[in-house]
Amino acid sequence: MTTSFKRSAFRRLDGWLFALALLLGAGAIGYLSTRHEFIADWTHDRRASLSQETSAVLTTLHGPVEIVSYANPQGDLRQTITSFVQRYQHLKPDLTLRFVDPQLDPAAMRELGVSVDGALIIHYQQREQQLDELSERSLTTALERLARGGERIVAFVTGDGERRADGKGNADLGIFISQLEGRGMRAVPLNFTQVTAVPEHTDLVVLASPALALPPGAVKALTDYVADGGNLLWLTEPSNDDLGLASLANTLGVRVLPGVLVDGQGAALGLKDPRQIALGDYPPQAITRGFTLTTLFPQVSALAQVTQSGWGTQAFLRSGPQSWTEIHPIDNDRPSDIRFDANAGELKGPLDFGFALSRLSPSPSKSEQRVVVIGDGDFLSNTFLGNGGNRALGERIFDWLLGDDALVNLPPRGAPDRVLELSQGQLNAVSMGFMLGLPLLLLIIGGWIAWRRRRA
Repeated sequence: MTTSFKRSAFRRLDGWLFALALLLGAGAIGYLSTRHEFIADWTHDRRASLSQETSAVLTTLHGPVEIVSYANPQGDLRQTITSFVQRYQHLKPDLTLRFVDPQLDPAAMRELGVSVDGALIIHYQQREQQLDELSERSLTTALERLARGGERIVAFVTGDGERRADGKGNADLGIFISQLEGRGMRAVPLNFTQVTAVPEHTDLVVLASPALALPPGAVKALTDYVADGGNLLWLTEPSNDDLGLASLANTLGVRVLPGVLVDGQGAALGLKDPRQIALGDYPPQAITRGFTLTTLFPQVSALAQVTQSGWGTQAFLRSGPQSWTEIHPIDNDRPSDIRFDANAGELKGPLDFGFALSRLSPSPSKSEQRVVVIGDGDFLSNTFLGNGGNRALGERIFDWLLGDDALVNLPPRGAPDRVLELSQGQLNAVSMGFMLGLPLLLLIIGGWIAWRRRRA
């Protein structure tokens, strides 16, 4: 047997052994894939996977969740729903999916309110939510409502120029409140010309920036509500007038400081009006734990804690060291022409303008009572809600006030921008790369491979 023949035989043997090893490796990978699951998402911010918010909501659901889908067995709808729900099952194995043919019992479907092919009804701890839309946002919101444990009644004081919960005006809160209602809260009006006390089963009362002095009866009703253990959100505005709310402020042990809070650091952030306070850092408190988004507050009253009054008081909104309370009127045409004047009684920052208060509830039906006082209501208004993390902070405040601590630290909603913006030069470079550069590179690689084979 010649040397060249041996070499040729060994080469063929090596080739067959390599092919056999490749087949064995592929078979082993196929076998392991049936036993174990590994999923990797390399998209930007893991867009192809469930969001961090969804993962956080699933961790708050303790116990099995059943999803019943009323989808026609014909077509691909059931397979689409199955693939969609499997992403949730990967994070929560005790989430089950069951299909029901809606054509078998049309009367039962009408009784259930099922009118859309593929409608979902989610069952959790003897509560249920119905969905007619298949999307991560809608399903996650429904799961969040179930985790909340029922609809929460939030009463908004009206009748004295407050921001309207259902209003569409620039200063109203309609956009924000409509989003809260999608998360399991129900906003109702509270007018003390029609009632003398806060109705029972009210989970939270919101006093949103009254423009007129409240009648004594309304102030007494609010003070009695707080004294009896009710939760309160009080949004106040820069004013030297307490609008008749001194007794409420004394009950809480806080004081609204005169003047408007201004910040000289705003110019470095591109804010032309020093009355706009931008925050990116927050004092530690349950509401702001892990919160890093920038928020914008257009006109702010500084707050001070004057008495302990049995409350545990924590500041969670605080201005910067270059801020102060401006007492003098500000020229809107030249708002930057202001100076700190200690002789006028102006106070130098940092200054608090958001307090979170808590104490053991006087009501036997509640374990803890919570109150939030903020020296600005504009940050949740229709005009400013979309600025930075304003909406996310507002959601955290409401979740904390309602005692839904597990939902407070949910990651902010939203996704990064999916639009790729390219200049004309960048677009030309990309086009030339695909039209000329890539084909030329393939030709060079092909020529190099052919040259290597001829040499061998």
